[in-house]
Amino acid sequence: MAYDNICKYLAERFPEQFSRWLMGEVALPVQLLPTELSEEPMRADSVILLGLQQGILHLEFQTDPDPEIPFRMADYRLRLYRKYPQLSVRQVVIYLRKTRSQRVFQTSFRLERLSHEFEVVRLWECNLPARVDWPALLPFRVLSQVEDPGETLREVVAELERLPDSSEQRELAAATAVLAGLALDRGLIRQIMRSLDMRESVIYQEWRAEALREGLEAGRKEGLQLGLQQGLQQGLQHGEATLVLRLLRRKLGSLDPVLENQIWALPPSQLEALGEALLDFHSVEDLTAWLARR
Repeated sequence: MAYDNICKYLAERFPEQFSRWLMGEVALPVQLLPTELSEEPMRADSVILLGLQQGILHLEFQTDPDPEIPFRMADYRLRLYRKYPQLSVRQVVIYLRKTRSQRVFQTSFRLERLSHEFEVVRLWECNLPARVDWPALLPFRVLSQVEDPGETLREVVAELERLPDSSEQRELAAATAVLAGLALDRGLIRQIMRSLDMRESVIYQEWRAEALREGLEAGRKEGLQLGLQQGLQQGLQHGEATLVLRLLRRKLGSLDPVLENQIWALPPSQLEALGEALLDFHSVEDLTAWLARR
């Protein structure tokens, strides 16, 4: 499961907490809106309808800067207006991984007379709540403004262990483990989080399935490349053996099948040597002696 997909999952499961984090107190209940914003294949990460028709909170999660983000935010805003013209919209792009790119400071889209503004959150500049009553934000704490990500992860694990809901604990632990990979070594993450069992979580299962698919695809490509190389080598060997056998038959006459099989089994380098040596052969015995020396 990709990093931004995990964030989408968390925003969909805990929309109230994300709304409170980014907007302060909001009237309850809040609810998720469909993220498909038109007939075209364009889907927002998370669209949250705030309580009592206060408006819409639109979230986009980005692991790394994308030059298309300003245009996409403007496009999303117009699509949201088309579906919900009576509601105000607050748009926030949340960047996960620390970077020096200036793109993460870009908060507007400009095109001739068209102008659109949106907000940006750079997690590494944020002080996130460390309390267990904000569980949705626990997986992000390692990526926030902390001095020691490893020690922060230990603190997060302690908070996760306090969660009374085992299902929620598994999902948040799996999200934490994956997102922490943006800041920490996997070996250290496994060591710190070994007390938490997350194997039955949706996030963990999807992450494992995605890793397996990527591994199979890499294996398929490697196997295809290896197959092409082997096929090319076998083709060269077959062509050279055919040529050498033709020259031998022309010079020595028909050959015993046992000798032919020996020649077919020779690697390309020895076939090349045999092609030169046969010029001096006068009988089948010369060929037999040459093969015996291989």
